[in-house]
Formats: sequence, structure tokens, C-alpha cells
Amino acid sequence: MKVSIITITYNAARTLQRTLDSVACQTYQDIEHLIIDGASTDDTVGIAERYRAKSHHEVVIQSEPDKGLYDAMNKGLLKATGDYLVFLNAGDTLYAPDTIGTVVRCTQRLPLSTERAGREALGVGVVYGDTAITDGEGNFLHLRRHRPPEQLSWKSFKQGMLVCHQAFYVLTDIARECPYNLKFRHSADVDWCIRVMKLAEQRRLALVNTHVVLANFEEGGDTTQHHRDSLKERFSVMAYHYGRCQTLILHGWFVLRAVARKLRGL
Repeated sequence: MKVSIITITYNAARTLQRTLDSVACQTYQDIEHLIIDGASTDDTVGIAERYRAKSHHEVVIQSEPDKGLYDAMNKGLLKATGDYLVFLNAGDTLYAPDTIGTVVRCTQRLPLSTERAGREALGVGVVYGDTAITDGEGNFLHLRRHRPPEQLSWKSFKQGMLVCHQAFYVLTDIARECPYNLKFRHSADVDWCIRVMKLAEQRRLALVNTHVVLANFEEGGDTTQHHRDSLKERFSVMAYHYGRCQTLILHGWFVLRAVARKLRGL
């Protein structure tokens, strides 16, 4: 079974090597690593080329102008040839040398029935797990505050993005049917994950929890830097999928919970 790892880059020379090293040390062999670059002007492509020259995995590099992060991700979706795929962008890393092997084993772990449906699952559509947060040097800070539920469904994201994008492995056939919506600049990943899980449910494909940490996510990414715009987009995404009224009620609860946490910290 081949797994495609898609890394989106743009002027990422400072952080890319850490990501490449985490893929290079994987003990699982059948990995396709796609590096989709947005015509970087620093040494990003040079670093990627040197990595390809010595990698024992299949490495594909594409560097050309794009219309932003999610446009580049759509290019990766179209180019991927693996059975499953995951997005691991510059600065983010696979948690352990056996991470991909763990994911592959879980694709064979078919539950007895799909969640709440009482029907046999026909395969595995998504494999997911936990995420660690790191600083700019890759040092562990803490586990992500949102923790993956035991049983994930597309309705789970009412409570927020409970599974990080970098710990969300998708059957390539259904991932490709759900391209990223380019009208979202900061939260298209939330919308994409929900649509992927909806399609998996329609196809009677299971969502399988690995029960391990799968990825390290560098604190201070695009969503953190554009926090206010990201929150507005996430509200629009959730209102579309779960209804505006229910989304308003849930966001009211989120605000109260955040205030309570802040008061406890005083």
C-alpha cells in the first residue's frame, strides 16, 4: 500500500528540512512524497532537490506560481498516486519513525459496523490520531487542546476541529472528489475534512482512530497568524454544514467556556 505525503511550500527554507527529515526516517518504505512549491525565491527548492537525491522514498517536486495554499493543496490532490494521503506542510513533522506504518496497519482495522448506522463498513475512508504542538525549533510544547474523539464523524466538528489536518489520513479516491474550496483563505481545511467525512459515511467507509500521536504541528501557522479572519471563516463553514442557529448556540458556548478558562487562570 502506497501512502502519499503532500508538503506545500513557499519560501520555507527555514523549516522545510525538519519536515523532510521526519519523512526520510520512516521505517515504512512505500511512500510517495509530493513537494508542491509556489515558486519560492529562497533555497526551498534546492533543499527539496538535495533531499530527493538521497531519499529512499519516491519524491516528486513541482514548483510553479499558484493562487495560494489551498490551490497548491488541490494540485497535490490531483498529483497523488498513493492509496491514502496526508498533508504535512513545511515545519510540521511526522511524530515517530513508525507513524506511516501505524497508519497503514489501521487501514486494515475494519470496525464491525459504521457509527450509529448498524451497517457493515465496506472499507476504511479516514485514519486519524492525536497531534503534538511544537515551537519554532521543533521542540515539544504540549498536546493539542482539541483531542480526537473515540468515534469520529462529520458531526464531531460541531465542537471545533477535533482532529488536526496533519493527523487526518484520507483514502485518495474520496479525497480527490472533495477539492478545497478556494473561497476560504484560512479555513478551507475544516470544510474539506467535514466534506470528506460526509462522503465516507455515504460510501459506508469507516473512520478509524489510531489512538496514538501522529504529527507535530508548529505553533504559529497561518490560522494562528490570521486568527480573527480564520474564526469568521470557520463560523461560515459550520453554519453551512450544521445550520446557522445551531452554530450560533455552539459559538455562544465556546465564548462562555473561554471566559471561564481565563477566569480560572487569574
